[in-house]
Amino acid sequence: MNPEARAMDSVFKALADPTRRLLLDRLREHNGQTLRELCERLDMARQSATQHLDILVRANLVTVVRRGRERFHYLNPVPIQEIDERWISGFDKPRLQMISAIKNQAEEYAMTTETVPNYVYVTYIRANAEQVWKALTDADLTARYWGHSNVSDWQAGSAWEHQRVDGSGIADVVGQVIEAEPPTRLVMTFEDPANPGSSAEPSVVTFVVEPHQDIVRLTVTHEKLANAQAFADISDGWPAVLANLKSLLETGEVLPQAPWEMSRVDA
Repeated sequence: MNPEARAMDSVFKALADPTRRLLLDRLREHNGQTLRELCERLDMARQSATQHLDILVRANLVTVVRRGRERFHYLNPVPIQEIDERWISGFDKPRLQMISAIKNQAEEYAMTTETVPNYVYVTYIRANAEQVWKALTDADLTARYWGHSNVSDWQAGSAWEHQRVDGSGIADVVGQVIEAEPPTRLVMTFEDPANPGSSAEPSVVTFVVEPHQDIVRLTVTHEKLANAQAFADISDGWPAVLANLKSLLETGEVLPQAPWEMSRVDA
């Protein structure tokens, strides 16, 4: 069995258990919970919850973000999306997309009255940590897979800019480097350059690069999002950017069509 088939097999085995599906439901309702919070909501012993969560983590359905002594658990939708693309979407795509659009619109409306969740995305890349770090911070490389150059000296406290590659020097995003620990951790703010230093608190992006056997696990966390629309925008944007980064590092080439240029109908 090839690695892709083994990974998919672990996803189906993880989803076969009703308790693990309930854990995923609770994370879908309220993402970023500690073990204690999950146990309280499910009236479950810590040992049982830990065993189920370990299986979900190994299946890449849940990712863990550590902050100090706390471990926060986040739902990772990528494996479920892959199931959808392989076995569902191709059969009745137009009708399913219409239903999905209606559902998304209803959920976005509901989210306007709720706290905006943090966004967490995990991907595995056949590269080493130094290569991934360079891809995140090198202006020429970011220009290739992101369509913008990330420009900074990447020292804590320094400014950074997300500059267009048309020679105008215009930055569509600006911010400050909060933490820089090459090649494993980069934290920076994201701000609208039209309103830098405004009363609105900037969002914060954290990149964590971890060796995972012979490959690298890259976790991107986007926090302090302003509203539901911002969450929807970055939920489309980050998977596209990171897919292009992964392609560049693994094949030496970006994807033939930039993912963010594809409409939902084409995707």
